[in-house]
Amino acid sequence: MKQNAETPPLDAIDRHILAELQGDGRITNVELSQRVKISAPPCLRRVRRLEESGVIRGYHADTDPQALGWEIVFFAIVGLESQKETALSAFEQLVATWPEVRECHMIRGGGDFLLRLVARDTAHENQLTQRLTGLPPVSRVQTLQTIRTSRSLTGVPL
Repeated sequence: MKQNAETPPLDAIDRHILAELQGDGRITNVELSQRVKISAPPCLRRVRRLEESGVIRGYHADTDPQALGWEIVFFAIVGLESQKETALSAFEQLVATWPEVRECHMIRGGGDFLLRLVARDTAHENQLTQRLTGLPPVSRVQTLQTIRTSRSLTGVPL
């Protein structure tokens, strides 16, 4: 793991804590401390240190999009007319306001951004695609609809 000034050095216990939390973010501190074989107070201090340093960015519920009415997951590769930092930043800020955009990655090799979006149905997907292609800085959009997802993991290997 690349360390920076804010990231504490991680030992085997920290990595074990992170692995357990990636698997179950609702685990109690007592259960976590038992699994990593340290007492509860130092375990909690380690978790807090990992949270404060930004190694742990947060906790969330992993919801099923289809159960909530979001039938389509698709990706869009977006190319902009300009790669000036002001244009790139403006695009990122704009799509950050769209609730359907679940991820936005600046990429190289075939486009400027890769977006993961959700849509309620095909008509909604088409509206989102038209909305993207209609943005002034956008020169091209390629969409890729997900047929099925066989693997979707959060976190990283530890």
